[in-house]
Amino acid sequence: MSASDFLDSNVLIYAYDPKDPRKQSIARELVEKALLGDGVVSVQVLAEFAATLLHKQRPTALPGTVREILDAMRPLSVVKPEAETVRRAVQAHEQYGVQFYDGMIIAAAERAGCKKIWSEDLNAGQEYFGVMVENPFA
Repeated sequence: MSASDFLDSNVLIYAYDPKDPRKQSIARELVEKALLGDGVVSVQVLAEFAATLLHKQRPTALPGTVREILDAMRPLSVVKPEAETVRRAVQAHEQYGVQFYDGMIIAAAERAGCKKIWSEDLNAGQEYFGVMVENPFA
């Protein structure tokens, strides 16, 4: 993983979800590398991650545990949403036919200067605004 890699929320979620040990192992490796190599996420990714842990993995993921995990992720670079990010997400929807929130991921990765998005949700092998998608679980 280079310093210009963006992690989608599904990577973070699988890192803390023991239901699929293979995906968990792959995701943990990506998260560990991202933490050591200036990985990138967005506020949206962190929010989706926290919401999933709090609402879908209860009672194992208690608020205190989720806060501790988020604290451990502080070394990641975080892209904050701006009006231009929203505009670019709409353009991604129009140009590539992606859902709006997937467009927000693409726009955030582009804004951060990332070369790659690690994601299970976007089309692996496709380039969006110059950012390539790779599915680590394929």
